[in-house]
Amino acid sequence: MSLRLRLTILYSALTGGILLLFGILLYALVSVLFIKQVDDTLRQTFQDILTNTRVDSVGELNVISMPQLDLTANVYVQVWDSEGRLVTSSAGIRGLSQPLDPTGLQSSMPVYRDHYLSGAHLRVLTVPLVVGAEQRPIGVIQLASSLSFVDSARTILLQIITLTAVLSMIIAALASWFTIGRALSPLAAVTQTALNISHADDLSMRIPSLTSENDEIGELIQAFNDTLERLERIFTSQQRFLADVSHELRTPLTVIKGNVELMRKMGCSDEESLSSIEEETDRLNRLVGDLLLEAQAESGKLPLKFGPVELDTLLLEVCKEMRVLARERVQLKVSDIDQVLVNGDADRLKQVLINLISNAVNYTPAGGEVVLSLGKVGNQARLIVRDTGPGIPAEDLPHIFERFYRAEKSRTRARTGGFGLGLSIAYWIVTHHGGRIEVDSKEGEGTTFRVWLPLLASPEPAA
Repeated sequence: MSLRLRLTILYSALTGGILLLFGILLYALVSVLFIKQVDDTLRQTFQDILTNTRVDSVGELNVISMPQLDLTANVYVQVWDSEGRLVTSSAGIRGLSQPLDPTGLQSSMPVYRDHYLSGAHLRVLTVPLVVGAEQRPIGVIQLASSLSFVDSARTILLQIITLTAVLSMIIAALASWFTIGRALSPLAAVTQTALNISHADDLSMRIPSLTSENDEIGELIQAFNDTLERLERIFTSQQRFLADVSHELRTPLTVIKGNVELMRKMGCSDEESLSSIEEETDRLNRLVGDLLLEAQAESGKLPLKFGPVELDTLLLEVCKEMRVLARERVQLKVSDIDQVLVNGDADRLKQVLINLISNAVNYTPAGGEVVLSLGKVGNQARLIVRDTGPGIPAEDLPHIFERFYRAEKSRTRARTGGFGLGLSIAYWIVTHHGGRIEVDSKEGEGTTFRVWLPLLASPEPAA
């Protein structure tokens, strides 16, 4: 059963239920009012008869006259004595010898009862007559009024309520079917778009906004489109990831295979070939290590052991190691350094420094320089790595922290041998230390990276 049909049935049943409840209350109210009106007529007629009823000296009833009964065509009266004999009755039932309500004759107090007599529905008021202080019974008066009019009115009212409820349910069903159909029509577009994406494998498709974005359907469409956009980015990134990994693995494997074949043909171990194999093997190890680190970072399983870290000492240590990489080709120097203490993982922060400085050294041409500085700005530590390389094109700057992304125009694979994972890993580490990385670059003027990390709050000195 479709959602549209279920909602239509629900709204129709709700409408019918409300009208049914209203009809029951209306039916009960009208019935009570009609019966009350009949009871008031019977009681008033009894009062008129009582004023014209006398008891003789021996305790017998003596009904003088009942003029009001002649004027009340719908009220029937019977007067019974204490012996159960019919004393008198109204003109309309002179030929009736049986009580209007046999059960009511046994009552010792006034009582209203509904009774069927020869198929006629009557409302009967039975009132015992007593005299004296000892409340001696001398007879019974029964007054009856036909309820045929009340029954007819209630039957007509019931038919009207039933017909109204049925018609209202039909109208509600049609209106609900049409309204719900229009409200749910964007969902059909969502379903169709999802099916088209599934069949065509095209994540670039989007659902057109058929309604206001302020309602629930509009929010659903917006959320679905955002999900599709994110899936498209992930899928594109995955495709690029597979292509880049395949490319990165193919090159060292080709070199290793070629050297092995050369060594097999020559029948000797060539030191140059062994060195090349060793270099390519190290390169593969670095790639696998970076990939594993990246996967752990994305899955949230990369542990960070926080503790006090002397960032200035760590920078000098990394700078000493990087001088071996720079050799005489690039001048690596520290222009300004301050004592800085942060809360972080020393190994991961060292990895950030190595990635940034090695990139700067690799991308700086011979004769250039890489300048490092470390200082405090407010409650944050600021590390600056500036090089005099070719710079990064403006269109590449927003993407340099993405996995496997490199600005190929100015930074070639052949020269650097990198994998495009260093900046992505550095960005993740700095972000999870509560800091941020900024980059400024212009083509032909070099690149500057700034790393901001929160300082470790030092305890107040004792007085």
